[in-house]
Amino acid sequence: MTAMDQDMAAVLLAGGLGRRMRQDGAVADKPLRALAGQSLLAHTIARIRPQVGAMAINANGDPARFADFGVDVIADDVPDYPGPLAGILAGMRWAAARGCADVLSVPTDTPFLPSDLVVRLQAARAQAGVPLACAGSGGWRHPVVGLWTVALADALEADLRAGMRKIGQWTAQYGVAVAEFEIGRVDPFLNINTPDELTMAERAWARLADDQG
Repeated sequence: MTAMDQDMAAVLLAGGLGRRMRQDGAVADKPLRALAGQSLLAHTIARIRPQVGAMAINANGDPARFADFGVDVIADDVPDYPGPLAGILAGMRWAAARGCADVLSVPTDTPFLPSDLVVRLQAARAQAGVPLACAGSGGWRHPVVGLWTVALADALEADLRAGMRKIGQWTAQYGVAVAEFEIGRVDPFLNINTPDELTMAERAWARLADDQG
């Protein structure tokens, strides 16, 4: 297990509308959907908590629905659901208020996140000499799984209010390193957006359980 970085904060992104995840014909609250007996959010918390000193959930709407998790809930600072960059900005502001220089962002629909995510993002960023880092696997970048310096919060807010929405476009202004992760029995960044993908994740979870005996 990777040692906790007490100076690192994490923001768990649950601010999306979840339009593709439906239950009984209605849009479901995706982070609370169950996988292997626990919510997707609980799996995310379990993966990230050992790696950071503090964490918060970025979510819009009634924060009380996350009360049982014992984690701060922070809403977007920018109106009209402008996407994950808004959640990252909220995480930057929250982390900065706690004296953290960086914040890790992860979505709450990725229950297989690596246990060494923080240290490998830090190493990739340091090696490249850039202020930002994101994860990669199987030839794909996962820009929402990233390490962000909170010093860029003002610049991000200004760009968001000017209409910026694409993570890749915004990070290209500053430089982003990519930490590459191998895909074993399951892609560690498998994300779940639909009921079919949730079924796929259940099968992946069962395979991993079999491997562990």
